[in-house]
Amino acid sequence: MTEDDFDRLQALLASRAGFRLGRERIHLAEHRLAPVARREGFDSVDALLATLWVKPVASLGWAVIEALLNPETWFRRDRAVFDTFSRELLPAIGRVRPAGLVRVWSAGCSSGQEAYSLAMGALDGGANVEVLATDLSQRALDKARSGIFSAFEIQRGLSAQTMLQWFEPAEDAWAARPQLRSAVRFARHNLLDAPTDEARFDIIVCRNVLSEMEPTRRGAVVDNLERRLVDDGVLILGMDERIDGDTVAFRPVNGRRGLYVKAPSALSRAA
Repeated sequence: MTEDDFDRLQALLASRAGFRLGRERIHLAEHRLAPVARREGFDSVDALLATLWVKPVASLGWAVIEALLNPETWFRRDRAVFDTFSRELLPAIGRVRPAGLVRVWSAGCSSGQEAYSLAMGALDGGANVEVLATDLSQRALDKARSGIFSAFEIQRGLSAQTMLQWFEPAEDAWAARPQLRSAVRFARHNLLDAPTDEARFDIIVCRNVLSEMEPTRRGAVVDNLERRLVDDGVLILGMDERIDGDTVAFRPVNGRRGLYVKAPSALSRAA
């Protein structure tokens, strides 16, 4: 892969998805694109990119973008976050919602471990929830919908008891039990896209996504999240993520890393 190709990839990823691709990832990018090239019938990554630049077919462009996204995820990543979600946020919000229904959005769900972790916490506590999980990668969503995970994936973050409670053996893998699968709805969504309907959520979980994005794109994404969150809702970011300086839509919750609520300026604007 030439430096010119990599520069074009950076521009493609930033413009279509808002994500940044640091120059230190040039070799990783070539490694991730090799399977795409083979799947699409090209002899090499160079041939794939040459075709893409000459004839930028949307499906091929998105296949390249999806391959370059960071898929890293695991069950109950940062366990304290899921404890707070199930033990504090769900009961508190459910008490002031009709029928106790809490609507949750897992934004940037990758292959589904986060969304299923949220659903497990809710079901364990008997909460009434609807979980929507979205991602830009269709391949990741296909895996998430299947609910099937390898032995390595299933043991990464889950105790043996939890694993046996919510998953069952499926040949050399583990499959989510029907009750768990039915608790989550998966859909494709680009966080750069402004809302086109009135759907709003009580809790939005968007963890370890903003830190991967181009700084110039973060503000628009956070504004879109703010428009989707109810006024007394909660936004959950990654433990080390901050949105200070990117937007005035949210303010951090004192003493609770990663938790944000709407800032007064956002509430007055909505009014």
